[in-house]
Amino acid sequence: MSDCGCEPPALETAAQKHALRIALALNAVMFVVELASGLRAGSTGLIADGLDMLSDAAVYAIALVAIGASSRFKANAALGSGIALFALGLGLLAEVARRFFAGTAPEGPWMIAVASIALVVNVIVLRLLATHRRGEVHLRAAWIFTRADVVANAAVIASGLAVLATGIGYFDLIVGAAIGLYVLREAVEIVSEARQARRTV
Repeated sequence: MSDCGCEPPALETAAQKHALRIALALNAVMFVVELASGLRAGSTGLIADGLDMLSDAAVYAIALVAIGASSRFKANAALGSGIALFALGLGLLAEVARRFFAGTAPEGPWMIAVASIALVVNVIVLRLLATHRRGEVHLRAAWIFTRADVVANAAVIASGLAVLATGIGYFDLIVGAAIGLYVLREAVEIVSEARQARRTV
């Protein structure tokens, strides 16, 4: 029950739950696929994208729990999601630094194939959440997470093509770092919106 007594209609709530459940399942599967493929291919970009999928799955789970809860709980859920995303971004940058000194070369074909599948999945999820992106802050946070994933997937594909064409592994590190910085930017946006929402409840 919302604090203001203005909770969404039952049909809208059911649609939100349906979209979030599908998004949660797809992202959980893709986390396993991308992490395993990233380790197999030695790709920082794929590992980064896989961990981003895991964070998305957590955000969708939090958003599911928040449906029907108070406005303050929803704002706090979005704030927690933003903080978690920020920590993930820092972790991705640390992984880029580690692989830079390790000097491993990624496999371009693996990067392209897996990132292409992830892109399709995230476009599907983005479409599912599109009708809810103007809604409450916890759903807005979920949509921002997915938008970031689509950008990350495209970047990994471009990196894979560059590695395949040139054999230079630094493209993968550049993309991994870019994903990390983009994730930090999205985290700041979510935290900012969540704090604003908390001030209005």
